[in-house]
Amino acid sequence: MLKNFTQSLRIEVTPQALRLLRVRRWGSAAPELLAEQGLAALSAGPAGVADALPAALAALLAGQDAAGMAAGVVLSDELVRLWQVTPPVQAARLADLEGAAALRFHTLYGETPAAWHISADWNAAAPFMAAAIPRLLKAAIENAAAQHGLVVTAIVPHFVAAWNRHARSLKNDAWFGVAQANVLALAACEGGKLRAVRHIAIPHGADHYWLTQAAQREALLLGLQAPALIQLSGEVPPALAKPAASDKHIATAALGVAA
Repeated sequence: MLKNFTQSLRIEVTPQALRLLRVRRWGSAAPELLAEQGLAALSAGPAGVADALPAALAALLAGQDAAGMAAGVVLSDELVRLWQVTPPVQAARLADLEGAAALRFHTLYGETPAAWHISADWNAAAPFMAAAIPRLLKAAIENAAAQHGLVVTAIVPHFVAAWNRHARSLKNDAWFGVAQANVLALAACEGGKLRAVRHIAIPHGADHYWLTQAAQREALLLGLQAPALIQLSGEVPPALAKPAASDKHIATAALGVAA
């Protein structure tokens, strides 16, 4: 049984570390960082993280009185996979959409999705985004959380968590960017709809010129018009948190960090 309905916990998982945050259910306060714990994984991949996670989670929760708390888990995008799915013509059942997602997954990544848990914003009328989480990592998280009395409410990719948090704040036809660990998840949007997500390495000294070039390149590849505005969240480079120095560059705007 949950012991606190006014707040919950968020556990962020990257190949390097775990972070524990307290999230208020009401109000606009930013999540409060409670603890951070390095992850002694033998490899940065899902298998290595899954092996190291139980010990790291035990250390992270030490002295936190977390038993009985609801916890949402946010996985670094490098541990998951995100892709766009075009629904089959005349798709009528969820099974049709699931089959299309699995086929697209196999085409993109060259493997069957059996080892992955796939979820999506299923839509038979328009292309939709799908996400896959390694089953072994998902099981490791759920088992380790249960050992400490946590109630896991969701396990989602970092980009999905940010999109869910900020989608209603996006301006019409603005693109959305989520910066984490020197990688920008750039979401191309059209008519208020998510069209594609691209992960781009953020170079040292990234500025509006770099972002404009990157966005224009992705727009060309996707057959979309380049945006006039990109709204950013996460670990935004300092130069991109300031106004653009030239009207030839795409403008940026920082979104709040509250959950």
